[in-house]
Amino acid sequence: MNSSAVTVVSSKDERKRFVDFIYTFYENAEHWIPPLRMDQKKLIDTDKNPFFENAEIQLFMAEKDGNLVGRIAAIIDHRFNDYHNSKTGHFGFFECIDDQHTANLLFRVASDWLRDKGMNKVIGPASPSMMDTIGVLIDGFDKDPYVLMPYNFDYYDRLIKGAGFEKEMDLYAYMVDTETVSLDRMNRAMNIVKKRLPNIDIRPVDLKNLKSEIRIVREIFNEAWKKNWGFIPLSEAEFDAVAKDLKFIIDTDYAHIAEMNGKPVGFSIGIPNINEILKTMNGKLFPFGIFKLLWKKKKLNSLRTALMGVVPEHQGKGIDALLHHRSIQNGLKGENKTESEMSWVLESNPEMIRVAERIGGKLDKTYRMYSKSL
Repeated sequence: MNSSAVTVVSSKDERKRFVDFIYTFYENAEHWIPPLRMDQKKLIDTDKNPFFENAEIQLFMAEKDGNLVGRIAAIIDHRFNDYHNSKTGHFGFFECIDDQHTANLLFRVASDWLRDKGMNKVIGPASPSMMDTIGVLIDGFDKDPYVLMPYNFDYYDRLIKGAGFEKEMDLYAYMVDTETVSLDRMNRAMNIVKKRLPNIDIRPVDLKNLKSEIRIVREIFNEAWKKNWGFIPLSEAEFDAVAKDLKFIIDTDYAHIAEMNGKPVGFSIGIPNINEILKTMNGKLFPFGIFKLLWKKKKLNSLRTALMGVVPEHQGKGIDALLHHRSIQNGLKGENKTESEMSWVLESNPEMIRVAERIGGKLDKTYRMYSKSL
């Protein structure tokens, strides 16, 4: 039997194989959700993804006995390095059979490429950026992932560590459902916060003025997250791209802006968990998948709080809890949203962990980021 060999992805056909690999690799995995193929193509498209205005990527594939058995991307985000004054590369899109030799080869070629470009450290997975799908699932393999969260086989942690990587950061997903949420306790806490902050107002995102709303959210996000691990300020083009993708599925019952005396100070964006629908579409939006999304979106019974931020001068005052409370209230009022995932929460963010626990959240899944010196 031949050993694995790694090749550089260069042609259009090879890029297609790179993208298509996951759809056969995971076809018998009960809890894997096929992402939309058009989105996966766009993620690695250096012409269409605004991330690559300041970034580079090189794709690699591993073959064994004529079959594709793994893939990886080496990525350099120049703005990340400028912001952190570092020479850090990233790996992403890692998929591999349960074979340490193949994994080692993939990580070696990606690391060599990054080292040749002057990098001295690698962090990952980020596919392709820290604002896209990141991390490796290390527990919670017995349930489906929520929208835009990764799923992988349970041996990935072993393969990555076997290739010389160490844990960089864990990311938590908390589950809040109608069984665990403590409404009485939450309502009491909300009343205390409102008495302390009588001029706070929580309003829904205005989809008719989306451009100005996106600007507000981006400014708050860049302020709120600037001291967090892995952060880089998001450009206008990147935020516009995110908004364009989310506009189709966003629900204003779960997308809010907090204002103090009329000035925006926080936001929360909850996304209906369209993975419930994507599970039946095999990654294809057309010709009929788009109708499935439109018909079933309102009937989804789960939600993911994916983005949240409060400006630094108002952090620790309970505004984030108010934002969560409003979404939970709306979900219970509609009687169709029975559970919500708060993800991801950094293990180094005790304040957000406390907020999650106070509203009845239970730690449901853990995702891991890894690093290695080059």
